[in-house]
Amino acid sequence: MLRRFATVSMLVASLCASGAMLDLTQVFAWARMFGGYARSESVMAAARDTFDPARPCELCQAVSRAREAASSQAPAPRTQGAEKMLLILERPSAFLISRPQEAWPVAAHACPVARASDVPVPPPKSIAA
Repeated sequence: MLRRFATVSMLVASLCASGAMLDLTQVFAWARMFGGYARSESVMAAARDTFDPARPCELCQAVSRAREAASSQAPAPRTQGAEKMLLILERPSAFLISRPQEAWPVAAHACPVARASDVPVPPPKSIAA
């Protein structure tokens, strides 16, 4: 249960940090607008009115204000004197084609050792009373 809570918390935090929550809110607003317009208009007219920038709903305006506030609070990118730092440098490995071997090599330990003599058998047990 604790692991599931941690996973959900990380998912919500990443959605909030990346701005995806505003995208989800905008999609919800469009769906609500489309449903409202589709009750009284055709599907094409409802879609046209939904995505008309001259007719935003209150939720669309709130999302726009939130995006503007987020962009104004974001730090300005440094262009002068900024150095690029490479954290990971991965060089592709060389692609080599080799022809397959004709036969598999025989390993020395793959062949069992043959015994030179018979296996010793213990003498039979006598049944003495």
